[in-house]
Amino acid sequence: MQMVEKAWECELEDLHERLAGLFRRPEPRQRSMAYLKGLLGTVERKNGWQLAEWIGEATPDGVQHLRERAQWDADGARDVLRRYVIERLGERDAVLIVDETGFVKKGLHSVGVQRQYSGTAGRIENSQIGVLLCYAGHGGSAFIDRELYVPQVWTDDPARCKAAGVPDTVKFATKPQLARVMLERALDDGVPCGWVTGDEVYGGDRHLRLWLESREQPFVMAVAKNELLWWKGPDYVRADRIVESLPGQAWRRLSVGTGTKGERRYDWALTPLWRLQITSRERRFGHYLLARRSLDEKREHAYYVVYAPRRLAKRQTLANVAGRRWEIEIGFEATKGECGLDQYEVRRWQGWYRHITLALIAHAALVTLRIRSKKNS
Repeated sequence: MQMVEKAWECELEDLHERLAGLFRRPEPRQRSMAYLKGLLGTVERKNGWQLAEWIGEATPDGVQHLRERAQWDADGARDVLRRYVIERLGERDAVLIVDETGFVKKGLHSVGVQRQYSGTAGRIENSQIGVLLCYAGHGGSAFIDRELYVPQVWTDDPARCKAAGVPDTVKFATKPQLARVMLERALDDGVPCGWVTGDEVYGGDRHLRLWLESREQPFVMAVAKNELLWWKGPDYVRADRIVESLPGQAWRRLSVGTGTKGERRYDWALTPLWRLQITSRERRFGHYLLARRSLDEKREHAYYVVYAPRRLAKRQTLANVAGRRWEIEIGFEATKGECGLDQYEVRRWQGWYRHITLALIAHAALVTLRIRSKKNS
């Protein structure tokens, strides 16, 4: 047990040392270390009061100061997080996964809050939505970026935004546009990755797909069944109609790894899509429709648009990429259940970004230690 505790302490100290230069004063620097320990500790509710008590402070004022008023750079901490994760998990064929998660909140004043669909709650709730970028690499996955979705009802109300500390430079951006911002940061920083994947919210955005193509970035993106695609020529056909036209022998049963209930096996079909090929690059890359069919009596289908070098467009490879998307769901569950991602009590822009960033840093340390422990055992 002492060896395990020592390993945790050493890993956190190493990670926090990378953050130290972001703080101008020693007090918030020291408190940020205590905050990380609290997020990974046994605190029941990782809010201001209980974290302060765990740290040994009589009031939550110091914790609130760290999150709201102390001088330190949350975006700099995000960059430290990204490089730390790549150092620990980086591999050439890694998958960047983009998705959103909800934070159910009361009232009208928390930045970006409104009644909107929250996948966390499974219904329309008064909530904030965060769009996060996850890196699924060697041995595991961890988050490397985050953006708060600010609904247009907020960006159209400058007084409300000012009261919540939203910078004047922030304009309305859709969730796919936020995803592009994060993907661009990662790719511009040279993050090693073979693929990008996301659910229908992101795969259904043609602008995002075309932007990824412009960077020659392979992807396997989910789309809705009514997504219109060019199949055998420049005439649009719905994704589900294309799949219905495929012969029975087009399907193969494949495993895409082990989940909580055992092997995740599905039937998979792959068919090329038509695309006007003018340049040599367009001839090297292919466009495909990948379909997944469940094995139960419902036989539910899922659809994915693929852009990839032709040499990599193998059914098992593409199914594996699609199958890794579930890792971001596991990450959401872990960061909320073990690192207090959603247990914050902040209303303003800066407080949200600071807490979320520190929670993702704590989760990255947790992932690193668990991978190391698994290797050692």
